[in-house]
Amino acid sequence: MTMHPSQVAARTPDKPALIMALSGETTSYAQLDARSNQGAHLFRKLGLRRGDMVAVMLENHPAFLEIAWSIQRAGLYLVCISSRLKPDEAEFILRDSGATVFVSSAALGSVASVLAQNLGDAIRPYMLGDPLPGFGDFLADRGAMPVEPIPDETHGGDMLYSSGTTGRPKGVRAPLPEGPLDTPPPIAPLAMEQFGFDENSVYLCPAPLYHAAPLRWSMLVQRLGGTVILMERYDSEIALDLIERYGITAGQFVPTHFVRMLKLPDDVRERYDISSLRVAIHAAAPCPVPIKHAMIAWWGPILWEYYAGTESNGLTAISADEWVRKPGSVGRSMVGSVRICGDDGWPLPDGEEGLIYFADGPAFEYHNDAAKTAESRNALGWTTLGDIGRLDEEGYLYLTDRKSFTIISGGVNIYPQEIENLLVLHPKVADVAVIGAPDEDMGEKVIAIVQPLDWADAGRSLADELDRFARDHLSGVKVPRQIDFLRDLPRHPTGKLYKRLLREKYWVKP
Repeated sequence: MTMHPSQVAARTPDKPALIMALSGETTSYAQLDARSNQGAHLFRKLGLRRGDMVAVMLENHPAFLEIAWSIQRAGLYLVCISSRLKPDEAEFILRDSGATVFVSSAALGSVASVLAQNLGDAIRPYMLGDPLPGFGDFLADRGAMPVEPIPDETHGGDMLYSSGTTGRPKGVRAPLPEGPLDTPPPIAPLAMEQFGFDENSVYLCPAPLYHAAPLRWSMLVQRLGGTVILMERYDSEIALDLIERYGITAGQFVPTHFVRMLKLPDDVRERYDISSLRVAIHAAAPCPVPIKHAMIAWWGPILWEYYAGTESNGLTAISADEWVRKPGSVGRSMVGSVRICGDDGWPLPDGEEGLIYFADGPAFEYHNDAAKTAESRNALGWTTLGDIGRLDEEGYLYLTDRKSFTIISGGVNIYPQEIENLLVLHPKVADVAVIGAPDEDMGEKVIAIVQPLDWADAGRSLADELDRFARDHLSGVKVPRQIDFLRDLPRHPTGKLYKRLLREKYWVKP
């Protein structure tokens, strides 16, 4: 069974491994194999050995996956840095990871230059495209290397940082895999047996590769010999066009993508043939129940949802057919065993809400942060990502929210996700975030921050309309006491919302 792109290159060298959605630029498996070998040689020439770190800060660039495979073949760790971070945020990751080689692009030159200057001799900076002063030309230096494999090929991996939605990002470091390069990754059985991934898969990646799910799913598709269609940026209508044009068989989405697709005009949605789709995977955030019902009605019973984190400490999954029977669930355990515990870390009975833990899941640690690693464990050694949920009598998991987002108003726990899931259904709402803010009487009050579908609607009239909408569907304590408007919410392209950035504005003391 094929489990590495080098094996695909030997069998079908001209097959596309990657197609860029907008430009159409195509990378064949022969090119991917040769360029990843050359990159591995370059990293060895730079003195990198097994376990060393390479930091990559790139947009969805044609060379991104080539570099990732170079790192995988050289036994290194890939440290991905979001292309949306400010210099001080990116610098924290560079310093914390201990990366000694840094690869960025001319498109991100302004931030990359600041990082190279601040890090000085601590890193070797490279750039894709015309390099700025002080940067090496990665593609030119790589092109001078041999196309054959390095003699000491060894399995690499990734060390990705949590998205930092609630504070400083944490580097998630797992032991490098042992065994040959074609050893299947942990997600392979789920992808092949449940999702039907194989060498014929044409996979749409609509999200940034610097995030765990898009990176790992895309690399798995290339392990199997499929083709990745990589979107430079997400656009709902373009995504539908790509499904029709390339005969997309699989894609990985987040609920925000679904919301935006469903709010396209009917004639636009009906214009595209999406019948090639065999599976649509979604994760990253809970999907509002009416949104998922609408997607199943449109796309058919091809949706698969899973719950997992960058930490890869466990995973649940649920098919569309199961979900129709268990609406709102994110499924049953497939990696690790789900346990629900109280604040003391001890198990609760089925049906009670508490912190979600995984027992018997893969090991991980937070890089350079023994305290946070310890906080993620209970006395039984189970691990948690800090999410709240419950299990039903059949072992199906339901998410409530993150513990750190819980609003306590008048002694009552309020979970913002429930309110967000409702308000985003309003036809005039494009996106919404619900947070708690200080309140003298109640301790905290509920605030909804709304991104209107049309900014011209922002104002008192829409706020009153949303207030009535909320009161028709929610108990009084959950109805937002205040509704504010923003043109764009600080949402990560992977669907995660940077609530800390919103909370800071309401919690800053005058």
